[in-house]
Amino acid sequence: MTTVSRTTVNGGVSFWYAQSGRPAPRDPLPGDTTVDVCIVGGGYTGLWTAYYLKKALPSLRITVLEQQFCGYGASGRNGGWLYNGIAGRGRYARLHGHDAAAALQHAMNRTVDEVVQVAAAEGIEAEIHQGGVLEVAYTPAQLARLLAFHAQEVGFGEHDRQLLSAAESAQRIKVAGTLGGTWTPHGARIHPVKLLQGLASVVERLGVVVHESTAVTEIGPRRAVTPHGTVRADYVLRCTEGFTASVRGQKRTWLPMNSSMVVTEPLPPEVWDEIGWQGRETLGDMAHAYMYAQRTADDRIAIGGRGVPYRFGSRVDNDGRTQAATIAALRELLVRFFPAAAGAAIDHAWSGVLGVPRDWCAAVELDRSTGLGSAGGYVGSGVATANLAARTLRDLIRLDSGEGRATELTALPWVNHPVRRWEPEPFRWIGVHGLYAVYRGADRRELSGARASTDWAARLADRVSGR
Repeated sequence: MTTVSRTTVNGGVSFWYAQSGRPAPRDPLPGDTTVDVCIVGGGYTGLWTAYYLKKALPSLRITVLEQQFCGYGASGRNGGWLYNGIAGRGRYARLHGHDAAAALQHAMNRTVDEVVQVAAAEGIEAEIHQGGVLEVAYTPAQLARLLAFHAQEVGFGEHDRQLLSAAESAQRIKVAGTLGGTWTPHGARIHPVKLLQGLASVVERLGVVVHESTAVTEIGPRRAVTPHGTVRADYVLRCTEGFTASVRGQKRTWLPMNSSMVVTEPLPPEVWDEIGWQGRETLGDMAHAYMYAQRTADDRIAIGGRGVPYRFGSRVDNDGRTQAATIAALRELLVRFFPAAAGAAIDHAWSGVLGVPRDWCAAVELDRSTGLGSAGGYVGSGVATANLAARTLRDLIRLDSGEGRATELTALPWVNHPVRRWEPEPFRWIGVHGLYAVYRGADRRELSGARASTDWAARLADRVSGR
């Protein structure tokens, strides 16, 4: 493939918005108002919650408040992985028992199909392809972790997962140096923004009011305060994920972890003949500083990983602009995985933040005494997890309001999980940057070595971080 010289678009929120275009802005909150449910955050969690509540209880007055525009955060910048990963499952197993954690995992497995089915039923065209998820190992240490990971997933009931040899893995996607892989059918490739924009349109048709350019500065019992006025509601639900630190009193609740992506130009057929990827699986690996990728509907490779992991004081970027060193590192990763794509131009680069709890456990909460609820802390697995969280919030509100009963979702172990706060600055900045330096160093040593065991420094970092 001949190298193409092309300027890389950097930022502009994400490539997904460059493709689909930003929607016309919705009006900000016009002033003080009173509703039944106020949802803070116009991403997947907020919009799915509005959708399921309105479907269950059509008479509810629901308002969504979004500080920029719907999908401005992680929902519009992610890698398009709709899959069954759930943050904190191992800890939930230790706290509540294996069966409780397995119930959470089974719910996540079903969530992938739930999103696909709702999108089809509501006429949302989001370039969904259910090719499953392939995760590969390309060092002996990664292979040992992959084998342990596969056994663990099967142990939590995922009996349709397949363990693949190097040759079997390469038959799906030819990643250079692959030693083995594991594949699950519980995953799909999506266009994140098309799903988000379709969902936003659906909830508005159902009668949900969405206000954009409305930053919520403070959340209190049965109220959300903005510069435009205060919304009072029986329930106020915080669905802000990586932007949670901007809300008063939430600075140390979830850490906004940065993740970056690049996408190539469309690749010609001869390159795809070399790479394969005919099943359009989403692709990940077993590195400590892991990567994630998809083959897009228009035959590009979108690939992501950690750049600058965290900004001091829980700051977040404005438009997704990405450091040149991070773009270069992601391109190097692309070429290491797919030498046939070495000549491909990088069309777009962008970054965004995801929400990371101190104990790495996603959670859903509802305080019956204050009407305050929240969902998030997905640690990068939010495309599907947000849907399960939304249905859980729906069931908790129906139970609390007397409009429903306890369900299998209200009994899941992540419900009302206590949140441990992050350390104050500068300790969390030092800690996060130190840990990711250790992980990158461990990956380099494992890549150059032949030991079939995880690097000692990475094992120590896992214990310190709570992963």
